[in-house]
Parts: sequence; C-alpha cells; structure tokens
Amino acid sequence: MLILIIAESALEMVPKSIWDDPAIQRDVKRRGKSPSKILLDRSYHHSAMIKLKNSGKRGRPDIVHFTLLEALGSPLNKEGFLQTYVHTIDDHVIDVDPQARLPRNYNRFVGLMEQLFELGKIPPTGKPLMMIRKQSIAQLLTELKPTYTIAFTRLGKLMQLDEAVAKLVKEEKPIAIVGGFPRGHFAGELLKLVDETVCFDPEMLDTWTVTSRLINEYEKAIGLPAKRLAKTSYQSKQ
Repeated sequence: MLILIIAESALEMVPKSIWDDPAIQRDVKRRGKSPSKILLDRSYHHSAMIKLKNSGKRGRPDIVHFTLLEALGSPLNKEGFLQTYVHTIDDHVIDVDPQARLPRNYNRFVGLMEQLFELGKIPPTGKPLMMIRKQSIAQLLTELKPTYTIAFTRLGKLMQLDEAVAKLVKEEKPIAIVGGFPRGHFAGELLKLVDETVCFDPEMLDTWTVTSRLINEYEKAIGLPAKRLAKTSYQSKQ
C-alpha cells in the first residue's frame, strides 16, 4: 500500500484579511455567497492575493482537482493499493476515501470543497467520502507512522523515478509526498520530516504529472498491470 500526500496544497477558503477587497466583493456578488464560504481562487482573486504571504503558492484549487482525479482513477487505487491525503497550505488535512468519485467539472469540484470546509465532511450524512480536520503535516506523519518517506522536489537528490519507487516498494508503510502548489518549494519544516528528497526530472513538472508518473512506476514495480490483465483473461474464459 502506497500512501500519497499532496502537501502544502493551494486549497483554502478566502482569508479574512482580504474579505473587503474589491476583487473578493465582486466574487461575493457574483456567487451570492459570504466571503467566508468561498474558495480562494487566483482566477478571480488575483489582485486581492497580492496582499497575502506566500501568495505565489496559493489560490489554485485546480491543482488538487486534477491530481485527485489522476490518483483516484488509477489502477493502483482501484485495486486498493493507494491511500490519498490532501494537506493544505493553511494546515488542514483531508482524508480521501479511495472509493470517492470526484466531479470532473471544476466548478462542481469547487462547490464540493466549499461544502467540505463548511461541514467538515461530505456527504454530510452517511458514510463520509471526504473528511477535513485542522492538522499540520508533522502531526499527520506522526499519526501515520510511515516506515519510509520520500518528498519529490526539484531541490532533492537527482535520481531516476524507478530507483526511488524501488525504495518505496520494499517498505511496509511507504509515503510519497508531492507538492500541491503552482510554484516555489516545500517549507523547510516539511523537508526535515522526510527520510529522503528526490528530483527525477530537471524541469518543473505539474503536480498531476508527477503523481501520474509516480503511481505508474509503483504499479509496474509491484507487477500490477500484468496481474490485472491476467485477471481479465481468466474472467473472460469463464
């Protein structure tokens, strides 16, 4: 089982410090919602976000959306070998049920995340497919107790991806951390928590690309493609 953490993700509600900004107020009027119930989004809030600390790493919910679609739709997840968490830049953690099926439409995803932040879980009744809580990355790692943790970053040791995955595969409880932000690097505090940092490409890659390639390499390392095809072949003969 591979544990994937999308860390320091650019997913948060509009901070109170910019509620009165004209860009926020225009969005409030457009959507008919309180600023406290709107997801921060650079597409609409760019001029207001200039006032925020680390603004370059914030306001990109689409990164989490695309990356979760990649992870949850993967054969690794479908076979029960992947557990995914989202850690946000303002220290919230989202537990994602492997069976969760996210909307493909971005606007619907935004509405879903706003509901999650407001209610703490979705759906609000019955078995939750997503739950959110206030928690730092350090607290999450302490809770999970991994046997080995690799953070993928351009500041890491140069290594081919299959070599890094080989280290994860042989571990009982491995964790892979990818950044859920558009630019910049992980905070120094996070890098102190991992066993190893790895860079497998000289250029900056989108989070969903890193995630897709990572999962694909992990699937190949455990022989999952062949197992799935063999199972399909056996079922077709019955």
